[in-house]
Amino acid sequence: MDHDFKTKLAAERERVEDLFEYEGCKVGRGTYGHVYKAKRKDGKDEKEYALKQIEGTGISMSACREIALLRELKHPNVIALQKVFLSHSDRKVWLLFDYAEHDLWHIIKFHRASKANKKPMQLPRGMVKSLLYQILDGIHYLHANWVLHRDLKPANILVMGEGPERGRVKIADMGFARLFNSPLKPLADLDPVVVTFWYRAPELLLGARHYTKAIDIWAIGCIFAELLTSEPIFHCRQEDIKTSNPFHHDQLDRIFSVMGFPADKDWEDIRKMPEYPTLQKDFRRTTITSEQALQDPYFLEDPLPTSDVFAGCQIPYPKREFLSEDEPEEKTEKVTMAYLKTQVFLTLYPVLI
Repeated sequence: MDHDFKTKLAAERERVEDLFEYEGCKVGRGTYGHVYKAKRKDGKDEKEYALKQIEGTGISMSACREIALLRELKHPNVIALQKVFLSHSDRKVWLLFDYAEHDLWHIIKFHRASKANKKPMQLPRGMVKSLLYQILDGIHYLHANWVLHRDLKPANILVMGEGPERGRVKIADMGFARLFNSPLKPLADLDPVVVTFWYRAPELLLGARHYTKAIDIWAIGCIFAELLTSEPIFHCRQEDIKTSNPFHHDQLDRIFSVMGFPADKDWEDIRKMPEYPTLQKDFRRTTITSEQALQDPYFLEDPLPTSDVFAGCQIPYPKREFLSEDEPEEKTEKVTMAYLKTQVFLTLYPVLI
């Protein structure tokens, strides 16, 4: 009887392949799985959606965390989860989101390509300010609801394309996000080391088990600098990126070469860090919250931030390219970069003159 009931439920369950057209429309690949650009087969609406297929069978802890958080979080600058699909036949999990045509990784890469062609073109000041304001607004909402994102980087900051939400920032990929308490509890030993190295705060690199909202603010600061220069501010070698050891000497060297070495008076808790004995001293470590950052006079100066980061911008940012099922995304990005280097003048010429 129980088997018949489960079989009936499985037969009645909506299937992704019956509802959406997405074959050949892969736009992303990562450790989590694959992302496809999709449209409804029944034509009920003309909206474009993003289908995120979780890698493997069943639901991982990362997927459970992401689904649980996104079901509760509702903010204009946080990606909205529309629906979850569970495939009974292959036990795959699919997440349905609104489709974002752009992300900061591709936008910054576009400007880096123009720099490589010896015709550097910075992101417009108003666009940078609007991007930063919306990122901070989204993170302020997460922090106010006791959520740390823990993996902020340009690739996880989406920007909506043409449509009613044109130019709206969406903070995405909540797989590493977690709830935190006040006072903070130490992380479990099995909790994964998070945040891509270039955007990782010093306390993470020093092996801290207690960390705060400041790790997200640090990452936003790194993204802000990258928007201004089109280059990661703390770029370093990444050969050890897969190591389970959070300490990364080259990354700390890069941070300290830019910021200086930390002094006890500037960062009182530094002595408690596991890797403190390896350090020297003169690093100014001040903490600012997202709320304080949003109140900075910078956002009251012209040009004022807007809800559409593309407002007044004439730069024709390219749409996402589709990936083949067996082609690594890294190879596609190299081809795309080569194409941009040869075509960027033709694309930007009307804007640059």
